[in-house]
This record gives sequence, C-alpha cells and structure tokens, in this order.
Amino acid sequence: MDLRLEFTIEPFVQGDPGPHVHAGLQAAAGEGVTVDFGPFGTTVAGPSDPVLDAAGRILRAAIGAGATRISLQVARAD
Repeated sequence: MDLRLEFTIEPFVQGDPGPHVHAGLQAAAGEGVTVDFGPFGTTVAGPSDPVLDAAGRILRAAIGAGATRISLQVARAD
C-alpha cells in the first residue's frame, strides 16, 4: 500500500524556512520515498513502511531543531 504524508513545520515564515524546517526536510529523505518541498508544506510519498519511518524521523529532527508545532496528514495514495 502506498501512502502520502503531508507535513507543515512551525514556526512558519513564508520564503524564510528556519533550521527546524530544514531539519525536517532533510529527515524526510529516505530510500523508497519521494519528497516534494512546497511553499506551505512538504509531501512524502511511497510505500507505507518507508513513509511511516520518515514520519518518525521528521518529528524527531524538527522538534530537536526548535519546531513548536508539526501538522501531519497521512492518506492512502492507492
């Protein structure tokens, strides 16, 4: 089963992503997933296990780098 994970890391400043956003974005990358960084959020898509693994990495990295809030949405992509 394929999943699509969308996330937004706050504090959010359009056009000026802070280190907490960059940390989450770098953590999202992984084998078997595609990452699309957009102006208001980021999408990770791929098979369920790699996407769910990425979710844990994103949360740990962003919180560790100073994020105050992370919004996640996960949907089946198939």
